[in-house]
Amino acid sequence: MTVPVDRLAAEFDLDEVRAELSPNFNVAPTQGVAAILAENGSRRLETLRWGLVPSWAKDPEIGARMINARSETAPEKPSFRSAFRHRRCLIPADGFYEWKREEGGKQPFYIHMNDGRPFAFAGLWESWNDGEILSCTILTTSANALVGEVHERMPVILPAEEREAWLDPEAEREELVSLLRPYEGDDLETFPVSRFVNSPRNNDERCVEPAA
Repeated sequence: MTVPVDRLAAEFDLDEVRAELSPNFNVAPTQGVAAILAENGSRRLETLRWGLVPSWAKDPEIGARMINARSETAPEKPSFRSAFRHRRCLIPADGFYEWKREEGGKQPFYIHMNDGRPFAFAGLWESWNDGEILSCTILTTSANALVGEVHERMPVILPAEEREAWLDPEAEREELVSLLRPYEGDDLETFPVSRFVNSPRNNDERCVEPAA
């Protein structure tokens, strides 16, 4: 996430911003991420911890293992089913990484829109211990043709025309499930990047530079 807040506000029709964002080229689990929540017909940008902590969890460290939720099982899985029904969100980004198994190790690839615009992952969020921790997870699905050349899974990317349905508190389960599919647009592109990105300590433009 490297785009400024004012561009996010315009792209996602935000009514309120409660998050302060700095460019982040290498978001790591348990870090704060931007998330868009909808309540009473308005959208606001919050900072949530990446890695969902269920409200019933005894130890919030469980969130480090729940940065992603499989869309095929999230509606029923105890860790995610309450959030799936009542607490859905958009997680904006302007790119993501996947790793391809190759001889000599895993090669990271950077995946983004070919015009550089921000997009939205389908997410779920939770409140733990009366709001002490607000956390989120990203839903995943099978890869589309482009991402499938790198990895068999990908985040669920919601096209602009489907974001409102995902945030609608009255949406039926069947409608929500129908949104959780591989991204169908032809505007994604990918290229290999340096293994510099493999360390969360590395966080600058070099993370997204094409590999030599």
